[in-house]
Amino acid sequence: MAKKIPFRMCTGCGQMKSKKELIRIVRTPEGEIALDPTGKKNGRGAYICKSIECLHKANNSKGLERSLKTGIPKDVVEVLEKEMVVFESGEKKSI
Repeated sequence: MAKKIPFRMCTGCGQMKSKKELIRIVRTPEGEIALDPTGKKNGRGAYICKSIECLHKANNSKGLERSLKTGIPKDVVEVLEKEMVVFESGEKKSI
């Protein structure tokens, strides 16, 4: 029997994609918002495509705030953008 592939919806563009194609943004129990490339961090998660455009769409439409059930300050969005650029360039180190 074939293994089931989990699908998630991008909060930016609304497309359904496999979990491996998306990146998770997590709100930890302590209230910190961070990029979760492993998808294993504890907390409430939201998925977006691995592109800056989808991060902007999710932020502008308040989709990210709805999914994480919290307000997201501008400085946190800027940190997420920087982490996305690092992630997109293929580097594994954190900022």
